[in-house]
Amino acid sequence: MNKKFVSVIYLSICVLASSLIISGCSTDQQEIERPEKIYYDQAQRRMKAGNYFGAIDSLTAIETQYPFGKYSEQAQVELIYAYFMNSENEAAHSSAERFIRLHPRHPNIDYAYFMKGLSSFTADKGLIVRVVGTDLSKRDISGAKDSFSELTEFLTRFPESQYAPYANQRIIYLRNLIASGELAAADYYVKRKAYVAAIRRANYVIENIPNSSETLRALKILSASYNALGYSKLYEDTEKIIAINESRFNSDVEKDSGWSWKSLINMNPGTGS
Repeated sequence: MNKKFVSVIYLSICVLASSLIISGCSTDQQEIERPEKIYYDQAQRRMKAGNYFGAIDSLTAIETQYPFGKYSEQAQVELIYAYFMNSENEAAHSSAERFIRLHPRHPNIDYAYFMKGLSSFTADKGLIVRVVGTDLSKRDISGAKDSFSELTEFLTRFPESQYAPYANQRIIYLRNLIASGELAAADYYVKRKAYVAAIRRANYVIENIPNSSETLRALKILSASYNALGYSKLYEDTEKIIAINESRFNSDVEKDSGWSWKSLINMNPGTGS
C-alpha cells in the first residue's frame, strides 16, 4: 500500500479520535454543570413537601460535588434550615457555626446567627411537650441559657434583621423559663429547709433576670426564707416591696412571648421568607 495513502488514513483517524475526545469532554462538562441545578431544585421541592431528610441529601450532594459551584454557599445556609426542621439540632448548630466562620459577609449571615441561637435549645419543640404541657423548668435547661446568650448576640449584631422580632419573642420565652428553672431549685431548697440556698437562687432571678414573669414569685420565696431564718428586718422590707409592686409585677411583665415554632415552617432562606 502507498505510504502516502497510509499516512493520510492515519491522520484522518487521529483527527476523528481527537474530535470524539473533544466532543466527549464537552458532553461531560455539560453533565457536570447541569446536575448542580438539578440537585438544588430537587432540594427545594423536597423541603416544600416536608421531606427534609431528602433535602439534606440533595444539599449535601451540592456541597460535596460542587464546593465552588454557583449554589454551594446557598446550599450551606439552607442545610441549617433542613437539619433544624428534621430535628437534627446539633447538626443545625454546627452548620450555622461553620457558615458563620466561612462566610462572615454573606447576605444571609444574620439567618445563620439566628438559627445558631434557636438550635441550642428545642426541648419545647416536641409534640408531647406542647400537647401535655410538660414543665420544662424542672428539667436541665442549660441549653436555654446558651440559646438566650446566642440570640442576644444575634440581636446585638443585627437589630434590624427580618428575624429580630422572632428572636425577641424567643428571648422572652427563654428568660421566663430560665427564671422559672432557678426558682424550681429554690422551692426544692425551701422544702429541704436550706433557706440560704433558696435565697441565693431567688436573688439571682431578681438581680440577673429582670422583667421576667417570675419576679414576684422570687420575692415571695425571699420573704418566706427570711421569715424562717428569723431575719425580721429583711422579711418586713421584702413584704413592703411585694405590697407596693404586686399589681405592677402582674401587669408589666411579658408573660406571653407569642413565640410559636410554626413561625419557622416558611422561614427557609431559599424561599425569600
